[in-house]
Amino acid sequence: MDARAEAKAPQGAVTHFLASAPPWVFALYGGLSSFAVYFAMFGYRKPFTAAAFAHPDGWPFAFDFKIALVIAQVAGYATAKFIGVKVISEMRASRRAAAILILIFGAQLALLLFGVLPTVIGPMALYLNGLCLGMIWGLVFGFLEGRRLTEVLGAMLCASFILSSGVAKSVGKMLLLSNVAEKWMPAVAGLVFAPLMLIAVVALAQLPPPSPADEAERVRRAPMNAKDRAALFAAHAPALILLIAVYVMLTALRDFRDNFSAEIWTELGFPNAASIFTLSELPVAAIVLVGLAALMGVKDNRRAVTFNIGFVALGFALLGASTLAYQLHMLPPVWWMILAGAGLYMGYTPFNAMLFDRMIAATGKVGTAGFLIYVADSFGYVGSISLLLVKSFGHFDIAWGQFLAIGAYVACGLGLVGLFFANRLLAKP
Repeated sequence: MDARAEAKAPQGAVTHFLASAPPWVFALYGGLSSFAVYFAMFGYRKPFTAAAFAHPDGWPFAFDFKIALVIAQVAGYATAKFIGVKVISEMRASRRAAAILILIFGAQLALLLFGVLPTVIGPMALYLNGLCLGMIWGLVFGFLEGRRLTEVLGAMLCASFILSSGVAKSVGKMLLLSNVAEKWMPAVAGLVFAPLMLIAVVALAQLPPPSPADEAERVRRAPMNAKDRAALFAAHAPALILLIAVYVMLTALRDFRDNFSAEIWTELGFPNAASIFTLSELPVAAIVLVGLAALMGVKDNRRAVTFNIGFVALGFALLGASTLAYQLHMLPPVWWMILAGAGLYMGYTPFNAMLFDRMIAATGKVGTAGFLIYVADSFGYVGSISLLLVKSFGHFDIAWGQFLAIGAYVACGLGLVGLFFANRLLAKP
C-alpha cells in the first residue's frame, strides 16, 4: 500500500479532524506529538550519562568504564543508522508506529539486562540499547516530512533532542541522589518515561498523510528502492559528500559535549547541580527553533536549501566565536556552554529535518528525506565514535573542556569551508 492508497484507507475521528483542521491546529498537534515521542526516547538513551561509573571490580581494561559504555551505545546507534538507510527509506507509513513501540521495548529490555548482567559486560547491553534506538528518528520524521508545515513541525521535533537530553540527565541525576543504584538507574529512568512514550506514539499515529497541496509544493513522499536511492545520491554526490563531511564533525562534537557534559560541568564548577543539564539547554532551544521556524517563509525550495546551509554556517561561526570569547575571559563558562551548544545545534538540526527535506522537494522527484538523513547520520556516528577513541586512546592529557574548545575551532574552520563549496555545487542548475 503506497502513500496514496493509505490516504484512502479508513480514518479515525482524530485523523479526519486533522485533515481539515486549521494549519496552526495541525502544527500544534503534530509538533507536540512528535516532540513527545522523541523526548521520551531520550529517557531510554541518556540518563546513564549522568552517572560516573567508576571502574567496576573485574574491569580488565585501563581506559575509563564510562567511556566504554558511551562508545558501546554510540556504536549500536551507528549500526542502526547504516541499517536504517534501507529500512527507513523503504518503511511504509502504516508500520511506523508499531515499529517505534517494538524498538522502544527492545531498548528498555537492554537497560534491564544492564542492571541484571555483571557490570563488566554492561557495554554489550548498551550496544543493544543503541541498536534499538537508532532508527526512532527516521520513523518519527517520516510522519512529518513532505508537508508545507514541515519546517514548523521539524523545528518542534528538533527541540526534543535539544531539551530532552538535559532533562533525561537531570532525571538520571535525581534518581542517583535518591539512592537508586547506578546500574539500575537507566532502567528505572526508562520506566519513568514509558507512559509518555505510549501516549505520544498513539497520538502521532493519528496524523493524516500529506495532502495534495503538500505534494504539489513539496513533492510526493514514498518508499525508495535501492535503484531510487542510488540515482538520488549520484545526482548530487559531490555536494552530498561535502555536506556529510560537515555533518560528521557536527555529530562528533555535539555527541562529545552531550555525553560528557557531566564531566565538563564538573570542571566548570557545577559538580552536583542536577538542574544545570536542563536549564543550560533552554536558551539553546529558543535560539535554534526561532531561526529554523523562520525558514518556513521561504517558498522556493532551492533558495530554502541555500538558507539552510547559511543557518548551519551561522552555527559554526557562533561556536568558534563563543569559544574564543570564553578563552579570552570575555564570556563566563555557563554562557560559553550555552552559546557553544546553540552553535552546535544550529548546525546539527537542519541536517536532521529541513535541509534534506527541501533538497528532496527541490529535485522534484518522489522519494523520502529519511534516506539522506540516515546516510548522513550513519557516517556522523562513525565520526562520533572516532572522536571518543581519539580522546580516550590518543594519549592526550587534556581536560574535557579544553578538548571541546579545540574541537570547536577545528569544526568551525573546516565546516565553513565545506559549506561554502557545497553551496556552490548545489547552486548550479
